[in-house]
Amino acid sequence: MAKSISTVDLFCGAGGLTYGFEQAGLPVKAGYDIDPACKFPYEHNNKAKFILQNVEDVSGSDLAEHFSAGSIKVLAGCAPCQPFSSYSRRYNDQHSTKWKLVQDFARLIEECEPDIISMENVLQLKHHSVFEGFIARLKKLNYCFESYEVNCLDYGIPQSRKRLVLLASKFGQINLIPPTHDPNNYQTVGQAIENLESLYAGQVSKIDRLHRSSKLSALNLRRIRASKPGGSWRDWPEDLIAKCHLKTSGKTYPAVYGRMEWDKPSPTITTQCFGFGNGRFGHPKQDRAISLREAALLQTFPSAYQFVAPDEPVKFALVGRLIGNAVPVKLGQVIAQSILNHIEQVS
Repeated sequence: MAKSISTVDLFCGAGGLTYGFEQAGLPVKAGYDIDPACKFPYEHNNKAKFILQNVEDVSGSDLAEHFSAGSIKVLAGCAPCQPFSSYSRRYNDQHSTKWKLVQDFARLIEECEPDIISMENVLQLKHHSVFEGFIARLKKLNYCFESYEVNCLDYGIPQSRKRLVLLASKFGQINLIPPTHDPNNYQTVGQAIENLESLYAGQVSKIDRLHRSSKLSALNLRRIRASKPGGSWRDWPEDLIAKCHLKTSGKTYPAVYGRMEWDKPSPTITTQCFGFGNGRFGHPKQDRAISLREAALLQTFPSAYQFVAPDEPVKFALVGRLIGNAVPVKLGQVIAQSILNHIEQVS
């Protein structure tokens, strides 16, 4: 039986998951997010409607309006993961307001009972009680489900990004498609960004205004020139090393002020990826941090994907947040293909 499919993307951000779904042939009707900056990139690059609303205030009946009558209903989402991220070194129970977003995802599942569910999040979530509660609710609602610890490298994404992917279905067992890559053919930084023009620190491309790099002080220019691909501040002469890094506490951050390697995948792209001192975000060959466009390419967004309206300024912090918080487009494609394979098997 061939049925139409309707998908709603919760916590949709700039549209990485939605774009990946659409590219794989899984139609998305709407995306919800609380961040107004997501509206332009989401609607400009995707067919789906953007709804500016806190998921805490969304009801199952709201979601039902987007599901076509008789269609297979898919609910997807990636609740903000700051409480659990490995980059949030001091997370504790004070972040419980963020945990509620995962609980709201579960509440909406109960209220609208979609046929298929996809959840993507950080690995640490799997070891927390909020995930146990999420699973308990799926069991109560008679979903078949499976969760996977995924490294994006294994699916052709040029970035070491480890994520938790959960798939659930009312129709029966649902599985993630097998990995497509291994260490012998991982995609690299060079393969992702080699077609972009060279820039100096602080320069903006005349062709693509998202291809811009942040300015560097004279000291940081000296530092990046002393940085080796794959290295860090530990490679510098002592007069360039910040005093904080000489302390015992500073030695726990070995990747800051690091360069990427041209022939290897990048580290995890974060919301601060445009800053040389924020991680291993130095360009592998040029004396600057990676540009916003390079970060987007490492997240597997297409080179034409727009994040800011033409009449709006490009702000590093804002666009960095949109890119770093996104689900990599190719991971969205992998999840969508897994769902489509499952639907074909049970039809």
